[in-house]
Formats: sequence, structure tokens, C-alpha cells
Amino acid sequence: MAKKLVPTPATDVAQPQYKVDYREIQPYGTLRKLPIALEDNARSQSVAVLNQILADTMTLRDMYKKHHWQMSGATFYQLHLLLDKHYEEQAELVDMIAERIMALGGISIAMAPDVAETTKIPRPPKGREDVPTQLSRLLEAHEIILRQAHEGADDADEAGDDGTNDLLVSNIIRTNEPQVWFIAEHLAETALVRNDS
Repeated sequence: MAKKLVPTPATDVAQPQYKVDYREIQPYGTLRKLPIALEDNARSQSVAVLNQILADTMTLRDMYKKHHWQMSGATFYQLHLLLDKHYEEQAELVDMIAERIMALGGISIAMAPDVAETTKIPRPPKGREDVPTQLSRLLEAHEIILRQAHEGADDADEAGDDGTNDLLVSNIIRTNEPQVWFIAEHLAETALVRNDS
């Protein structure tokens, strides 16, 4: 005979308390004190630079996925795969940048409306664009990020923020530059075959 289950009173059960009063524990734009041997002004400067690069990297990441989905034409397969690979690499950068911001005691932006409000990368249309337009948009976005990364690396170096400088040079610049090369080469006007008559 099966044992009949009897409901126990709520006080006897580890009931999740899902209705809570929401509270913010650190406002955006503030720094927590952390013993990382960096002055507040250096940390604040790096957090501001990194949040801008984060917003732009999240935008570039999403543009890669948009163009991956909406790719067309004779080189569809190759570009479809390449854009997805670049998307994955940009997604890794997003995590690195956000974690560096948090390690500095700041708050990283995270939500789409905040990214849209902050990014310097022009928004593409919702519709599908031709391949040269898609690739040109990606190159423009890369240049925006690379310019900021070079300037930010110099500023971080001057401020003694070696961690931010290393992230910007070793990860941001060294990921974006080869991606620019791979994308730009698809825009070179070279014939697929040559007629030697």
C-alpha cells in the first residue's frame, strides 16, 4: 500500500522567499574600496574607459551575430562561419572586460538599454544589408574600439594600472586587430579566376 503524502505546514518546509524588497547594494558610477594597490582616481579612470569599451564590444558582438544570421551571397558559408567565430571571441572579451571593471571596484554595465544608450557604434537597421555594407559596419566598429583601447592603454600605463593596460593590449587589441584583417580581406577586389589570353 502506497504511503499517503500529507502536506506539512509552511513553517516546517524550507520554502523559497521569492517575494523580497529589491535593493541596490552599489550604485552605478561608484567604487568599492579594494586593497589592490591602485589609487581611486586610477581605478575610476579605468572603470570609465572599460565601461565604454564594454558597451562597444557588446554592440560589436551582437552585430557579428546579426550579420552571421543575415549573411548572403557567394561567400555565404565562409563568412557565416567566420562571423560566428568572431562573435564567440568578442563574447569572451565582454566577460573579461566586465570582470576587470568589477575587480577594480566598479560596476559594469550589463543590460541592453544601458548598452544602447552608451555605445559609440552606429546602430545598423533591423533589416538585412548587402555583404559589403555588413563588413564595412564591422570594420567601423572595430576601429572605434581599437582607438579607445590604444588611448585607454596609454592612460592606464600612466596611472600605473598594469592590469587594465594588459587587458587592453593583450586581449582587446590583439583580438580586434586580426579580426579586422580577416574581415577587410573579404572586401579586396580580386578576381576569383584570371583570364590570360
